[in-house]
Amino acid sequence: MFAIGAMSYLSAPLWLAFLVSGAALWISGTALLGTVDATPTELVALWMWALCMLFLPRVLGLVAVVMRGEQAAFGGIPRLLAGAAFETGLALLQAPVRMLAHSLFVLVALTGLKLHWTSPPREASGLTWSEAAARLLPMVTVVAALAAGLAWIDPHAVVALLPVAVPLLLSVPLAVLTSHVELGAALRARGLLLIPEEAGSPPVLRRARLHAGRAARLLRVA
Repeated sequence: MFAIGAMSYLSAPLWLAFLVSGAALWISGTALLGTVDATPTELVALWMWALCMLFLPRVLGLVAVVMRGEQAAFGGIPRLLAGAAFETGLALLQAPVRMLAHSLFVLVALTGLKLHWTSPPREASGLTWSEAAARLLPMVTVVAALAAGLAWIDPHAVVALLPVAVPLLLSVPLAVLTSHVELGAALRARGLLLIPEEAGSPPVLRRARLHAGRAARLLRVA
């Protein structure tokens, strides 16, 4: 359990080191690439295994819901699959941003710099463009400069890194969009990303909403 918890953060700098090393080997040419003792079949097998590690838990979760006959609690099979596809796409876009954030956290922790570990806000509040730019624009600027330099040296290397570079360059609008309640409300109205308590609320939640509505009306009257 401790090892899995540590890898939750160590996997990010390891992924970053893998990307940097791969780009360096690509730019260095076939002389360095030829020293890697791996056949194309082994590389494909490694890539397929990595994809299984990433996507198999999601697939098994969907299979388990259908086998238990609980798909109606998630909005039905079409909405369940559509919500899973949307969540997977969003996770792919957020993964490179999380990688850099976790790598920075590990770097700060190892260097002994002061860390601010606070509880996340519980209220629903959207992120403004200025707040997102202040936190993410330095990272976007560095990534854009590295991508430009890499394109000047070898444009083919940029193509290989696009799945990571594009989400990082879009991190500011992505953070703003996903922080607003309107996106979640629109998805919920379409029956996407539902949990059983939303598809069919338990009695205790229905009573809580009823009392909350009454309390709000009494406050308006007062």
